[in-house]
Amino acid sequence: MKQVCVIGLGQFGSHLARTLARMRCEVLAIDADDARVAEIRDDVHRAVIADARNLDALRSLITPEIDEVVVCLGENMEASILCTLHLAKLGVPRIRAKASSRDHAAILKAVGAHEIVFPERETAERMAQRIANPDLLDYLQLSDDYRVVEIAVPESFAGRSLAELHLRKRYNVMVVAIKDTDRNTTDFMPSADAKLGKGDTLIVLGKTDDIARLQEAD
Repeated sequence: MKQVCVIGLGQFGSHLARTLARMRCEVLAIDADDARVAEIRDDVHRAVIADARNLDALRSLITPEIDEVVVCLGENMEASILCTLHLAKLGVPRIRAKASSRDHAAILKAVGAHEIVFPERETAERMAQRIANPDLLDYLQLSDDYRVVEIAVPESFAGRSLAELHLRKRYNVMVVAIKDTDRNTTDFMPSADAKLGKGDTLIVLGKTDDIARLQEAD
């Protein structure tokens, strides 16, 4: 069981801690506010009241068994920076830290964070993608050029097989999976003779421009 420590139990941190616990991670939740700790105590493996700015307090809680720590103190820049610095000193294998600005992110990286999280920005980008592309159901950005997207099957594709459509040749995209919404099943790495049904969902991998051309298909 992966051991994860979540520091800062605001809206983002508490939701993250509860979700990780449901995903069978052993979660240690830390916050200086006793009310927040009391509220989450029954939902995680361990919840502790502590000041994350205090190195000795962290040293007593962050054991070598902890696989990674997520610092969710983005609203309090001083606390998040000090906490991240202390965690780096303690040799935590993986530190993810929530940032409120580019400058904040740069400082967190400089003091030891391995990954910076911008929850609001990432949520806004996902929403913008879905507003701008109504047929785009979901997406995962892999790099500046490549992403995995989930799109509704165009009506003209219904009843035709992947071999007939030649999506790799025509659009330079790879079909990762086909979701059958009626049967609630997913066919991962489908064969060339797999047929698409009306209302099905395609999960494809490709460059942003190529996927945009696929979305415009009639």
